[in-house]
Amino acid sequence: MPWLAPWLFLAVSLVGACFTFNAYLPHRGRSPLIVPSFFAGWLTGELSGHHFAWQLAATLAFAWAGALEAWPGLVGLGVTLASWLGLGLLLVGSARTRHTVEQALAGVVGHGPSAAAPPAREPSGRLLLPFWLHDPAVEVVRDLRYAPGAGRRHLLDVYRHRDGARDAPVLLQIHGGAWVIGDKRQQALPLMLHLAARGWVCVAANYRLSPKATFPEHLVDVKRALAWIREQVAAYGGDPGFVVLTGGSAGGHLAALAALTADDPEYQPGFEQCPTSVAACVPFYGVYDVANELGSPRYERFGRYLARLVMKTTLAEDPAAYAKASPLARVHPGAPPFFVIHGTHDSLAPVEGARAFAERLRRVSAAPALYAELPGAQHAFEVFHSLRTRHVVRAVERFLAHLHAGYRRQRAA
Repeated sequence: MPWLAPWLFLAVSLVGACFTFNAYLPHRGRSPLIVPSFFAGWLTGELSGHHFAWQLAATLAFAWAGALEAWPGLVGLGVTLASWLGLGLLLVGSARTRHTVEQALAGVVGHGPSAAAPPAREPSGRLLLPFWLHDPAVEVVRDLRYAPGAGRRHLLDVYRHRDGARDAPVLLQIHGGAWVIGDKRQQALPLMLHLAARGWVCVAANYRLSPKATFPEHLVDVKRALAWIREQVAAYGGDPGFVVLTGGSAGGHLAALAALTADDPEYQPGFEQCPTSVAACVPFYGVYDVANELGSPRYERFGRYLARLVMKTTLAEDPAAYAKASPLARVHPGAPPFFVIHGTHDSLAPVEGARAFAERLRRVSAAPALYAELPGAQHAFEVFHSLRTRHVVRAVERFLAHLHAGYRRQRAA
């Protein structure tokens, strides 16, 4: 059937082009395609080189099979070439992330790696094998209990250099998952592996999930993990005096909220006297406007979700509870330094909330408030290794190294 190869090639070309097109224009709002669109755009945008590789392999295979000897195959070739152009522009956009984060850092850290720390040597193959989330220089101590009860939801992992750590800065990572799913082993591994290999102690904690848990129980667990760090992290080489919070999506929301409610006894039942302030917060693609202060047209569906699964009450019934759960409403002059990171193409957490949150921090907080809005980046962009992830991880390291250097100078004075 010599007619089959050209038509199959055209079909495969259209599929590849759809992936590329979706990376530029993902579904948003109320579309039922929002979740598959997110996954397709996420993987295409961050792995555009890998997509080019499979499309090239398919093109060569179909050409060998004679697909270009009929007009459908030639149309398919044209579609594929257009898709390759789009993938190339996506790769250029990922490379430009370096400029975006440099601009964000410039006012506080300065330009170039020498302003804070020398560039780290990256293990070879990370960009070719993006899901190989291991580093031979890093050891992981698994499943340490930070609070009684709740089974695995009250366990955490510690990442540190295999040669040991001493008086090291500490990062606490809070996973995302819309407050209902997720695990400490699944997210921010590129960042934690990078920092642990450079001498940090990184802690990744689980927390109770909805619908079984009702807010603010999630936040209380983050505070409990901070309390464990204050009391126990020195035994793993960490300095409890310098702790940074980070997290993505729902974890970004919880990290920001925990940073803004330091030492608040309402969220520290039974451990009210334990200090829970942090040296900085770096939320990724977080949810910041829980109370719909911005009047987003996309809020209706999200509000129903929160009321049914997380808050167990509606915004109309208890606006005060929603305001307490909203980082945008909790900004105050004593907020710690922030580095807010969000993608322009985020399908799941609207970028408008991050913009408003960063702007309010800059206007109200006395501490530095950095904001990097990454062109073309989707939700969860830094879950695995990619060119964009590499630039962002290095920028976060430089920001935190700058703060830690100031902390050490102050401590030595």
